[in-house]
Amino acid sequence: MELLEEEKDINKATRALKAMAHPLRLKILCVLRDNEMAVLEIVKYVGSSQSNISQHIDILRTKNILESRRDGNKILCKIKDVKILKLVASMKEVFCPEK
Repeated sequence: MELLEEEKDINKATRALKAMAHPLRLKILCVLRDNEMAVLEIVKYVGSSQSNISQHIDILRTKNILESRRDGNKILCKIKDVKILKLVASMKEVFCPEK
């Protein structure tokens, strides 16, 4: 099995994993999956305050995991990189096996 060999790849993977290593941020990513969603919708599914979720979204955005755009008075968020989608799907497969 080949592991990450390039230093830049290791650093990129480490930054992504550190950013995702918080329960609320991982929940946000699981809720978004391959959808674009308004912050208020994310709040409804994740179950925390809007200000708390917004802070975690900002962290994910600064780490280049999420991107957002304004649509009227809504802020819409989506996962920026398809590799993150694959990582979240792999984690779900490993940690949440179907019964």
